[in-house]
Amino acid sequence: MDGLGIRSTPAAPILDQPSGCGLPSCRGQGGRGGGTREDSQALPRRPRGAHTAACSLFPARAGAMGPCHLSAPVFPGDCRVANAEEKLVDDLLNRTRYNNLIRPATSSAQLISIQLQLSLAQLISVNEREQIMTTNVWLKQEWTDYRLAWNISRYEGVNILRIPAKRIWLPDIVLYNNADGTYEVSLYTNVVVRSNGSILWLPPAIYKSACKIEVKHFPFDQQNCTLKFRSWTYDHTEIDMVLKSPTASMDDFTPSGEWDIVALPGRRTVNPQDPSYVDVTYDFILRRKPLFYTINLIIPCLLITSLAILVFYLPSDCGEKMTLCISVLLALTVFLLLISKIVPPTSLDVPLIGKYLMFTMVLVTFSIVTSVCVLNVHHRSPSTHTMAPWVRRCFLHKLPTFLFMKRPDSSPSRAPRPGRLQPSGTEAAAPQPYGSPVYPVNPTPAAPKSPAGSGSGVGSTARDLRLRASGRFRRDVQEALEGVSLIARHMQSDDRDQSVVEDWKYVAMVVDRLFLWVFVVVCVLGTVGLFLPPLFQTHTPSDGP
Repeated sequence: MDGLGIRSTPAAPILDQPSGCGLPSCRGQGGRGGGTREDSQALPRRPRGAHTAACSLFPARAGAMGPCHLSAPVFPGDCRVANAEEKLVDDLLNRTRYNNLIRPATSSAQLISIQLQLSLAQLISVNEREQIMTTNVWLKQEWTDYRLAWNISRYEGVNILRIPAKRIWLPDIVLYNNADGTYEVSLYTNVVVRSNGSILWLPPAIYKSACKIEVKHFPFDQQNCTLKFRSWTYDHTEIDMVLKSPTASMDDFTPSGEWDIVALPGRRTVNPQDPSYVDVTYDFILRRKPLFYTINLIIPCLLITSLAILVFYLPSDCGEKMTLCISVLLALTVFLLLISKIVPPTSLDVPLIGKYLMFTMVLVTFSIVTSVCVLNVHHRSPSTHTMAPWVRRCFLHKLPTFLFMKRPDSSPSRAPRPGRLQPSGTEAAAPQPYGSPVYPVNPTPAAPKSPAGSGSGVGSTARDLRLRASGRFRRDVQEALEGVSLIARHMQSDDRDQSVVEDWKYVAMVVDRLFLWVFVVVCVLGTVGLFLPPLFQTHTPSDGP
């Protein structure tokens, strides 16, 4: 039983080296330790510096002064420590007493406790479309191997050794939910071994883990990605995985420009479907920084939506209303195509920005329909449509008051000036509705013709001429008055039709203003209702496996 605490095969005896040097000149003649004191005294004594240089220039066999070099000052004590470390490594990793394939347990029932501690160095990326999280981590593992314990008094006080990781037994702990087929760590660094057999291994690794992306609140979303570590072959009766700390370490973390780390809790999980295996899971609760998507997606969408509001400010008979609506609809379609290239193609949820774009597209489509309706109402006339009484009552008298609209007074009618006489000398009639007066025609009947030969002289003939001339004049006046009456009736009809046309145009303006208020209210409420709840969401890690 040696200083390591276990039974081992007999090893070569440790030679007594007075000066810590393995040269023949130091040990005596023949290069062996069997020389007598007289032999050693017979040899000429070398200076101390020359003796040290000889140790550096001529390394001896295994167990001698191999680690000493001429590049730095070397003292006999340093050579002894180097010799002790080399001999200690040879003694510990001797193939006759150490097998790195065997679990370090004194019996088959002994449980090896592995303490895990994850340290996050960098969150490299979160690929939403491929649903992969890439991280740079350090996986700290600690356990005890009784075969690697030694008595420091027998090895010049050496308390710590650094040994290549592949030369000792390592727990086969792998990333269970990897996404690229790389289960192991990236670099097998040295392990730190202490004299009591405790081992510390801190290998760096770049892991690509599968992460289910929740796109419901994108781009104001939080994600819960996990790193699940588990032994590949050992069950819970052979290896016990223990969390050294309830959270992962972020002492050397480099901040990410896209994500904020909310929390990194860890938990030890036993799968109820397979209780023979345990795992240690770290939850990466990430919150996206939305500034990039706000500047490049949300604000342009809001501006495009505001353009749809301007559609209702265009005149009712303007054909560019339809052009503007269709242009806005095409712009929103382009943004929707951009979103589809960012988020994963899943049918479980619709991203928040996608919902807003669809909501805006519905509003713009609604504005196109309303523009068609307004144009239809604007171009109505008495010859094609008759205005219903309820339409006149609602859209000409009631709704304008609620919509803060006031119809200007109508222009003066074509009424004659008061006191103007009719052609017959009577005062003109009062103006009728729509500004067209009515002129009554009351022609005086012509005097009867006197019988032939009645009366005599020139006076009778002149009287007849005057009567005939008066009759012709009255007939001309009568025809003229009939023409004027026809023109007046025609103008009255035009005024009446024009008044109805103006009423239809005003109804179109009222409908346009009504849809404007409806569009603004629905747009504001929809925008607030979509973007406000994700700002107050909270996320807690799941307790499942």
